[in-house]
Amino acid sequence: MGQIMVNIDTLDKSQETVIICHHGIRSMQVARYFDSIGFENIINLRGGIDAWAKQVDSSMALY
Repeated sequence: MGQIMVNIDTLDKSQETVIICHHGIRSMQVARYFDSIGFENIINLRGGIDAWAKQVDSSMALY
């Protein structure tokens, strides 16, 4: 999350932006923040990369 603020000025607020983390909780917080500062198309990967690996891509390693 710390790297986001360092690089936030490099992101285009009008582009679709997908925010991910391990379980989707921290990414939800970041998505809400992005929404509050004017990002127009934010998507949070609900359940995080863990849910993606279990439900979408079972070839991914779980950790």
